[in-house]
Amino acid sequence: MLLAGDVGGTKTRLGLFSGERRPGRAVAEAAWRNSEYPDFEAILGEFLARTGRPVRGACLGVAGPVVDGQCRLTNLPWVITEKRIAERFRIASVRLINDLEATARAIPFLATTGLKTLNAGRTVPEGNMAVLAPGTGLGEAFLTWEGGRFRAHASEGGHADFAPGSALEVDLLADLREKYGHVSQESVCSGKGIARIYRFLRSRVQGAEPPGLSEELDRASDPAPVIVEAAMGDPPASNLCRKTVALFVSLLGVEAGNLALKVSAVGGVYLAGGISLAILPFLEQGGFMEAFRRKGRLSEFMARIPVTVILDPDAALIGAAACGFELFGE
Repeated sequence: MLLAGDVGGTKTRLGLFSGERRPGRAVAEAAWRNSEYPDFEAILGEFLARTGRPVRGACLGVAGPVVDGQCRLTNLPWVITEKRIAERFRIASVRLINDLEATARAIPFLATTGLKTLNAGRTVPEGNMAVLAPGTGLGEAFLTWEGGRFRAHASEGGHADFAPGSALEVDLLADLREKYGHVSQESVCSGKGIARIYRFLRSRVQGAEPPGLSEELDRASDPAPVIVEAAMGDPPASNLCRKTVALFVSLLGVEAGNLALKVSAVGGVYLAGGISLAILPFLEQGGFMEAFRRKGRLSEFMARIPVTVILDPDAALIGAAACGFELFGE
């Protein structure tokens, strides 16, 4: 059996895959909330004990940069190392890859039913592709065609500086810089970013927040899902939330366009992650693509790039499994 993992800032998903099903669906799979465990090894130990199957290789997509077989997760105080996992759990071969690299590796294997088109564009066969996933953080990766197949590349582009494009966004940058110092794309294009945008807009419009919503936000450990859910409702109670999500979608569109330009993603841009699924109705309204295309003299070039939302929640797990089978020679 091959163990594959998707270790994010909030949740961990693990699955066992057999050689006969590569890189298809897991024969056993489970998910955990990371906040309920002291470290990744506690989760892995629980999963292996539950399944009771021997594992000969493991490939884990982890939410952070992987250097010399080790990852310090960006948004979680965990350290995961290949050597430690191999020795403690007696797994012959262990490989860590960035979680967005894992998602990118899954793209060639995803069924069309697991995809939602935002912009059909004109796909260039064997053209570069880009992947973004707003979640606890902002993951970014890309694929290039090499040696007769697509090769995935990890990136930490989500931590590049946030650049405002309007007077309102200039004020948002100033507000966040005063509070946090460095302001990255992840600072606004993530779950935490949704909450920050909401607080910024609320401070500009006194009395815009209904008491019931205020109380719900105070109780929530993560305000982002509350804000998104309220944005889907009817005004006036959700009007501030609607404006928050609309601004978030615009900022995400700008950053998706930035990544598409940097890697010349004429093969397509893919949005992944739970937030993309949660805000799908807003992504389909046009604000995202308007911001994506708004690149001056290259606006026409941007309009030709296909843009797709990945609906399959197991994409990173499938990609990690595909990587593992390739590395370990299944």
